[in-house]
Amino acid sequence: MRQLARFAISVRADDFVLHLEDAAGEKIDFAATPDQLDTVIDALDEMLSESEEEYFGLDEGAPRLS
Repeated sequence: MRQLARFAISVRADDFVLHLEDAAGEKIDFAATPDQLDTVIDALDEMLSESEEEYFGLDEGAPRLS
């Protein structure tokens, strides 16, 4: 499996372009609509919220940043 090394997002007239680069330097670009980006953002937020302690080692009583 490839390891993500870098990513960037650029804006075009009607959509966005996700620029992904793996650890070996291979690059791939994906066009994405605003709705698709919202879906990705929501999915990542939900996954991280559910697994915050596991991924980041946060205690339940620790203050959280928004």
